[in-house]
Amino acid sequence: MTALSYLTPDWPAPECVRAAFTLRTGGVSLPPFDSLNVGAHVGDQARAVDENRRRIFRHLALPGEPAWLEQVHGKEVADLDDMIATARADAAFTRVAGRVCAVQVADCLPVLLALRSGAAVAAVHCGWRGLASGVLEATVRALGAPGPELLAWLGPAIGPLAFEVGAEVRAAFLEQDARAAVAFAANARGRFQCDLFELARQRLAALAVSAVFGGGVCTHADRERFYSYRRDGRCGRMAALIWLAATPGRP
Repeated sequence: MTALSYLTPDWPAPECVRAAFTLRTGGVSLPPFDSLNVGAHVGDQARAVDENRRRIFRHLALPGEPAWLEQVHGKEVADLDDMIATARADAAFTRVAGRVCAVQVADCLPVLLALRSGAAVAAVHCGWRGLASGVLEATVRALGAPGPELLAWLGPAIGPLAFEVGAEVRAAFLEQDARAAVAFAANARGRFQCDLFELARQRLAALAVSAVFGGGVCTHADRERFYSYRRDGRCGRMAALIWLAATPGRP
């Protein structure tokens, strides 16, 4: 049986901030969801998803059940400190220790945010629609902190060599900021290769978030570690998780 594995963000977050990005290995889901699928909405067996989530809970020693959002490629931000039920949103934040923010991805870009002080954290699901609609901006506003006080980590996502889009996607970004043109490279098919990492960095820079880490790891290129919707179609989902530890040095 393959052991559960995950990535830990390499960023200078304060000691109380915990974060992880799950890979596709170490779970019980059968193909095409093999094996650590956390998505309950992709057609996998519910008992397999539940067991996968339990394994992540135990392996990461999470202080509470992650808030699994109903993601819709929009810009709504869930306040986990004022939530009763699972939210329909594409980002979540908390200022309370023990509450776990989570977003699910399989090519879209997960962005984790943390205040340098350790006072709050957030997880953001950024597909091109969410980026264009302002989900990063909405999350930073919800955190209520100036950009220089924030740290950001860009997780694995589909890279520009694999992410082909139409002219309408490019236009959606250029209408807002002409500098977005550098994130689109024309190809021989009359379409464009889109760099989600660059678009996110530009959006963060406009918010004065200069401490940006990660980025550049392509989900499409690594079948062994990552799910990729663009590559496989029917597939599982990975999770980007972030939370505040109740006590420094402990989960």
